[in-house]
Amino acid sequence: MFEVLNTIFNFWVGFAILAIVLVKTSIKLVPQNMAYVVERFGKYNKSMTAGLNILIPFIDKVAYRRSLKEQAFDVPSQSAITRDNISLGVDGVLYLKVIDPYKASYGVDNYVYAVTQLAQTTMRSEIGKIELDKSFEERESLNINIVAAINEAASPWGVQVLRYEIKDIEPPRSVLEAMERQMKAEREKRASILESEGERQSAINVAEGDKQSKVLAAEADKAEQILRAEGEAQAILAVADAKARAMEVIGNIAISDKGQKAIQLELAGKAIDAKEAIAKKSSVVLLPDNQSSASSIVAEAMTIINTLNKHQDTEGRPS
Repeated sequence: MFEVLNTIFNFWVGFAILAIVLVKTSIKLVPQNMAYVVERFGKYNKSMTAGLNILIPFIDKVAYRRSLKEQAFDVPSQSAITRDNISLGVDGVLYLKVIDPYKASYGVDNYVYAVTQLAQTTMRSEIGKIELDKSFEERESLNINIVAAINEAASPWGVQVLRYEIKDIEPPRSVLEAMERQMKAEREKRASILESEGERQSAINVAEGDKQSKVLAAEADKAEQILRAEGEAQAILAVADAKARAMEVIGNIAISDKGQKAIQLELAGKAIDAKEAIAKKSSVVLLPDNQSSASSIVAEAMTIINTLNKHQDTEGRPS
């Protein structure tokens, strides 16, 4: 009896263990952003996505576990030759994502290795299309072209290349030295240009200052000449006005008898002075035709003076 109970107990225990094993093997919890590829009797059956999934124990088997996350892989450095025959060492980073777990499992043996090799060959091909100088400037276009070429070739593998970034481009040492000399020469050229521009601007400023100084000096001289001319003109006008007034006064006096006598007296005095001056400075004496001696001239002058004096005395007496 005890043996029978022991046998029954052992049976149920074994059954419970078997049930637990069957449940554990038949229920699969797939994590988020993961995909399990299931084979039945060695043949592809289905792809399980995230969540609770059921398998048939001992019949279905999870053959591949694929991550659906974006993954980054280093592309090893390799040699590439530019269009102008310069050898470059280029490495990069590849960002890809599995979009079809079935193709990624059965389309290629190792999709990471395949895509990496494809990226290297594509990169060499793209580098060969450009020259050395543009290889540094056109990294973005290189990355875009490499991604487009890889995606076109890797579509049967169930993966998609999202980005390809060139990390480093390393030219030969001789090329680096030449580039350094070129950059140094370019900097010196820019420095010379800036220096010459500064000197030119300085010369322009000096010339402009000199020009303005001369213009100001000329304007000052012009104003001075104008003022001087206005002063001279006013002086001339004043003198002319004074002469005009004097002539007016003389004319008014000359109309009268006294004025006529004064004029005659003045003319006689000037005549005597002129004759005296001629007698002093020259041995030749010019006499009028009707007078033959100097005494007659003196007598004539004395007569004129006496006559004038008489007229003055007559006019001076009270009537």
